[in-house]
Amino acid sequence: MDPDAVAKAFVEHYYTTFDSNRAGLVSLYQEGSMLSFEGQKIQGSQNIVAKLTSLPFQQCKHNITTVDCQPSGPSGGMLVFVSGNLQLAGEQHALKFSQMFHLVSNQGNYYVFNDIFRLNYA
Repeated sequence: MDPDAVAKAFVEHYYTTFDSNRAGLVSLYQEGSMLSFEGQKIQGSQNIVAKLTSLPFQQCKHNITTVDCQPSGPSGGMLVFVSGNLQLAGEQHALKFSQMFHLVSNQGNYYVFNDIFRLNYA
């Protein structure tokens, strides 16, 4: 399968789910998965989703600007780098963000092994 098509489909699914039902992201992670969120490291699918669902805003909308991907390793993994804007409900200005995913193939299905998120301050 075309890595760019996989990356695009993953990004669309991830951010649509994040914006509408963050708890639904649990199936994209496994117990060995790790999230670095603004420098805080969290491991395990349940802990990652607990962090994401505890963020201090209820509604948001991700507007993706770029998606770059590269194949990673002999087992069919993939690095996906995303940049864009995050609009929080009730806020006038959007926040710029970058996020990197390391997707690992598990019998033809991908899960997030590594996830690094940072807000970009100008």
